[in-house]
Amino acid sequence: MKQLQICLGIAAVLCVVSGDFRVRAQAQQPQATTIKAEVALVNVVFTVVDDHNHPLPGLTADNFTVFEDGQRQDIQYFADMAKEQDVSLTIALLIDTSGSVKAKLADEEATAAEFFHEVLRRNRDLALIIQFDSDVNLVQDFTDDPDQLIRSLRSLRAGNTTSLYDAVYLAVSEKLNGEVGRKVIVVITDGDDTSSKLRMQDAIEAAQRNDVIIYGIGVRGELGAKFGVLRRFAEETGGRFFSPHARLGEIQAAFRAIATELQGQYSLAYSSKNQKRDGAFRSLQIRCKLNGVHIRARKGYYAPKMG
Repeated sequence: MKQLQICLGIAAVLCVVSGDFRVRAQAQQPQATTIKAEVALVNVVFTVVDDHNHPLPGLTADNFTVFEDGQRQDIQYFADMAKEQDVSLTIALLIDTSGSVKAKLADEEATAAEFFHEVLRRNRDLALIIQFDSDVNLVQDFTDDPDQLIRSLRSLRAGNTTSLYDAVYLAVSEKLNGEVGRKVIVVITDGDDTSSKLRMQDAIEAAQRNDVIIYGIGVRGELGAKFGVLRRFAEETGGRFFSPHARLGEIQAAFRAIATELQGQYSLAYSSKNQKRDGAFRSLQIRCKLNGVHIRARKGYYAPKMG
């Protein structure tokens, strides 16, 4: 098991101590970010559902308008992800193994196994598993093999305190930031962070900067739960929050709903009318011209920064 550790120096920079998990050169190369900055494209993956949270297929760019800081933008690219079979999907499954939720591990392992078999496409998609308690550990690195992921799930062992914010930040900045296509975190936890060195906002900002969608599955631990954190993660990144009462069937239903959404998303891109390279946060809003439609998308992005 490879351990992620946080080093907070004078500049409060996150670094990976374990040599096995040190970020490789290719993960450091910001090709995708560089391209986006040069052509000033803003890419947004979003989910469209009806009043019953059922995905709505078959929509087109004409059905939507997009606004940045209240100013309407011109949609230049649009894709129905259900039809774009070549777009890869990268999933980081983060599992809380702190003492407060250890009784739920068996159910979480069983339902996650089914999820991987349903979602992952061999030779196209990738997934990894990270467990977090007082430490953040890489249990299984990227693979397209559901069976390998399932074997890794069986190695999970309960720990002590909870480093939720650190786990999300590290998953984004050290693993997902070098990937292309759709990037998703699914995190299972009671939401009660007790030992992170970073703040919740640090984790949210990392996800927004790297176009990562977060889905939260809230399980009630022995000491209660703080699900407001998971709701915030989901709302800010365009994901969804689920609150099972830790029963097998409810956790299973949450994973199935996530799988359904991932197979029916849309994406759009536009060239921002605000050409300032100031690194500032800009709000995003996507609206649908049809009635009874709900959209889940990230709340905003960070503009490119000069230099």
